[in-house]
Amino acid sequence: MGVALEALHGFKVAQWLESPTRRELWRLAHAHGSMLGILCLLFAALAGAHVADDRVRLRSSRELCWGAVLMPVGFFAGGVLNFEGDPSLGILLVPVGALLLVVALVRVLRAA
Repeated sequence: MGVALEALHGFKVAQWLESPTRRELWRLAHAHGSMLGILCLLFAALAGAHVADDRVRLRSSRELCWGAVLMPVGFFAGGVLNFEGDPSLGILLVPVGALLLVVALVRVLRAA
């Protein structure tokens, strides 16, 4: 995603340069995707040793994965068809993803 954003900027693509809202949302999508990917890797590495209950670990893993997908996808979709500085309706996926992340992390903290 980062290389694609740099290419849009390097080739002076008008849809990228003329919309500050799109640039901001797509940067947020890239940043959140990267950081949440690292969070998923940390969870995979540490959950087996710190969460004893398999059901809690599986459920938290699913919630974490869905949240890690929905947040960046929501930011990206919010920047696809934005109008007059407002994001498109795809941005509504962001709070759903954030809620899933919070629920997964609270579940893991309670089980640890």
